[in-house]
Amino acid sequence: MTSAQLQRIRHVVMDMDGTIYRGATLFEWTLPWLDFLRARDIGFTFLTNNSSKSRQVYLDKLAGMGIAVAPEQMYTSTWNTIDVLRRDYPGCQRLYLLGTPSLQAEMAAAGFVHDDVAPEVVVVGFDTDLTYARLCRTAYWIARGLPYIATHPDVICPTDEATVLVDCGAVCACLAAATLRSPDRVLGKPNPEMLWPIAERHGLQSDEVLMIGDRLQTDILLAVRAGALSCKVANPQEDGVYGTDLDVTPDLVVEHLGELHARLAEALAAPTPATSGSAP
Repeated sequence: MTSAQLQRIRHVVMDMDGTIYRGATLFEWTLPWLDFLRARDIGFTFLTNNSSKSRQVYLDKLAGMGIAVAPEQMYTSTWNTIDVLRRDYPGCQRLYLLGTPSLQAEMAAAGFVHDDVAPEVVVVGFDTDLTYARLCRTAYWIARGLPYIATHPDVICPTDEATVLVDCGAVCACLAAATLRSPDRVLGKPNPEMLWPIAERHGLQSDEVLMIGDRLQTDILLAVRAGALSCKVANPQEDGVYGTDLDVTPDLVVEHLGELHARLAEALAAPTPATSGSAP
């Protein structure tokens, strides 16, 4: 990524788990990075595919880590799903939801109800309370041919615990083996609809937006598909394992946000193409 490209950045979109924190551990470079963005009047939005928690839960978690942001600075795959349901399935209210109570409550607040009798659409999210009975019931409705939406494609969720968190994409793979159907729509990253609304809301061109994340197959592919700039941070758990079959090259690769902070600060301190060589 050139200095000129860095100088054009007006808004930063950041993945959360694996980028600004891992699990319950905030990375040491996150707060200085956010302070730098505020001081430079560069806007930022947090983006997550994790549909197991509500937007308010994420806002509360960030606040507990010393990061105060407005609700409009948090866009989750659940809200992406709500936006798509409202736009592309007008009149739909009854959903069969495979997801956490937080997902179901957020859907309910948006006007959708969980219905196990006559659902209109099946929605599968990251269900950390998954039971075999509900998995089988989900498969039943999918096999009946109902429209089928996955909130996001991630197969595992990053964690700082000694475990592997099986995520939405892996559950959908299980359901596909049982029903011979994959989701009709896979929302969240890398679907460019996760990024375009943010650029539109701020009146920006795609190349004025920088997407930062730790996954090639979601974060970086999202930026490529949306026409935004991309920065890949290290992910020790997944690097070299997932996304290796993709022909995707990040615009910038760094170990962590601290390194990106230094690169952007250096670029912004340099003369811009418009002022370079001008008289003092």
